[in-house]
Amino acid sequence: MAGYYRKFVKGFSQISTPLTRLTQKSVPFVWTPECEASFQRLKECLTSAPVLALPSGTEGFQVFSDASLKGLGCVLMQHGQVIAYASRQLKPHEKNYPTHDLELAAVVFALKIWRHYLYGVRCEIFTDHKSLKYIFTQKDLNLRQRRWLELIKDYDLTIQYQPGKANVVADALSRKSSGFSGIQLTCDDFLIRDLERLQLEVVSSSDLDVA
Repeated sequence: MAGYYRKFVKGFSQISTPLTRLTQKSVPFVWTPECEASFQRLKECLTSAPVLALPSGTEGFQVFSDASLKGLGCVLMQHGQVIAYASRQLKPHEKNYPTHDLELAAVVFALKIWRHYLYGVRCEIFTDHKSLKYIFTQKDLNLRQRRWLELIKDYDLTIQYQPGKANVVADALSRKSSGFSGIQLTCDDFLIRDLERLQLEVVSSSDLDVA
């Protein structure tokens, strides 16, 4: 069940790492304190009131993306409200990517996972890597960058630069090793601080029209 709700839990891939590791081949099943903490955190996320909003129409979509040496993180917003969080750990080969490619990978990750929201509509991408603003006019791209650029061109989007200090949620998603992740968001102090930094209003579940 936790996996089904992962897109609604901030930093899901990071929280679930100890449990996911137990499912890997040739890994002995040893329930460590780290596994217990991960399990309890996921239960807390699943049973807490959600603070996400449902998408309304096809306008006003914004994606905030970020990458770190640990993973990729992104936030989908519309009209100032959070629609979904997404994050994942870096794959082994991705750990060798230069910073520019990692940041571009975060954008591609967001476009792929939220294609059903973003394809065919106007949207804005916000990144703390300034050079991505010029990806459409850059020359001497490597094969990987060219492939990703072709995918990006399928979308009606603009890429905007936003300093890391203003991109706190996506940054936290990409860096957390054992913190938040995503099923249903909890209205705790950590999340409230992040949302307030983005000048977002925290909405109670009783105020959301969830059919």
